[in-house]
Amino acid sequence: MAADSGVVPTGRAGRVPGEGSMWFFVLGDFWIFSCYFACYVHDRAQSPESYLAGQQLLSQGTGVLNTIILLTSSLFVALGVQAARASDIDVARRFVTLGGACGILFMLIKAWEWSTKIIAGFPAGTEDFFLYYFMFTGLHVLHVCLGLLILVLVWRELRKDRPRPMFVETGGTYWHMVDALWIAIFALLYLVR
Repeated sequence: MAADSGVVPTGRAGRVPGEGSMWFFVLGDFWIFSCYFACYVHDRAQSPESYLAGQQLLSQGTGVLNTIILLTSSLFVALGVQAARASDIDVARRFVTLGGACGILFMLIKAWEWSTKIIAGFPAGTEDFFLYYFMFTGLHVLHVCLGLLILVLVWRELRKDRPRPMFVETGGTYWHMVDALWIAIFALLYLVR
């Protein structure tokens, strides 16, 4: 037993990664989006046919591709955090860069998807669905933009002589929240019938 031997445990078990202030923000954001999602579910229940008609105009393949890209970005950022903790800073910078590149690719695909929907003009009767579609995905893209800015700050931190792993963890926490939000948005808009 560590307590009996006088040795203080140095492991990270039980410690929440990142700063508490970021977790406060993340949990607040999840709460706000949960309210938006509840409104969507309520409105969809009032007019299921029009929501289904709008949903059928979305490409599940594009949604799956974007989901894979964001999950891959989360993996890269997690590997970057792990490398920063191990003081392997060059590797950490590379993984953070790859995570950011995936975020940019996600936004390019989303911009293409938006443009195809706008150019095609969504059929009459699907306006409510597309109002939610553009609101959810637009808010998510804003979160991705902020996440990319945070990853740039993390990358800059990793260029310092003595980077702070806690700062890298905090940036990773935000990025994972962005990816988790996308999974919920993807499920609601693309999958749930």
